Amino acid sequence: MLAGFEFELTRNITIGQYLPTGSLVHRMDPRVKLLAFTILVIAMAVCDTYGGNIIALAFACWLFYMSRIPINYGLSGVKPAIPFILILAVLQLLFYTKVASGGTVLVDYGFILITSDSIRLVVVSAFRFIEIIFLSSVLTLSTSTTQITHGIESLLRPLKHVKFPVHEFALIITIAIRFVPTFAMEMEKMMKAQASRGAEFGTGAWWRIIQRTKDVFPIIIPLFNVAMSRAEDLVLAMEARCYTPGSERSIYTKYKAQTKDYIAILFCILFAAFLLAFPFPY
Repeated sequence: MLAGFEFELTRNITIGQYLPTGSLVHRMDPRVKLLAFTILVIAMAVCDTYGGNIIALAFACWLFYMSRIPINYGLSGVKPAIPFILILAVLQLLFYTKVASGGTVLVDYGFILITSDSIRLVVVSAFRFIEIIFLSSVLTLSTSTTQITHGIESLLRPLKHVKFPVHEFALIITIAIRFVPTFAMEMEKMMKAQASRGAEFGTGAWWRIIQRTKDVFPIIIPLFNVAMSRAEDLVLAMEARCYTPGSERSIYTKYKAQTKDYIAILFCILFAAFLLAFPFPY
């Protein structure tokens, strides 16, 4: 008998959803949050030590606490990414040996060469993946779609001088983020409908990644059709509201950074500098 939680995809999708808790992070300027997110992602992507990534992961978990968002809810966002993390780890371990050929040799059998450096590459990459998921979840859970749109547009406004479509770019990014939970909900409905007709979804063990992936193939085309239908509805709704790409638009919402915002961005810069400059032994 199929367990109901196997199909609750929306519960495990944290990116693109907004959870108003009234925390200090929620009340921050969205431009500051976007800048801090960019700085932290760059720092975590460059940091290549165990110690640095452990501290970065602890910092990402602390952001959930500051946002008054349950850490269990944040951890649920990592669950859908576990198969991709495992596949990435195997590929790096087997095919990145030339890049990570230094360190102590642990396994040398045929074309397989596993060293201490290649192990570190795999572990650090997994940490980075989880950290970026956590940061993305905190950003979208503490910032509404409208705030993200206005924040991106405000930060990129100087690019208008070089004819860059700032508003359209911000709109595209926002729609992409907003539709992540929407498509997860549609996929969940399709899986439940197929399961009610005898299809097997989620019945295999978690390590049977290939079989579980093959089970999802039959709903890819219906999901694509739903995506096209949603996109058409969105276009019609925007045209009904007289949206014209490239036209000058008035700005109703104007953000003004406060002292807490400057302190937050300074703290993020110092933390990023600490990750990159501190000589972690491992």
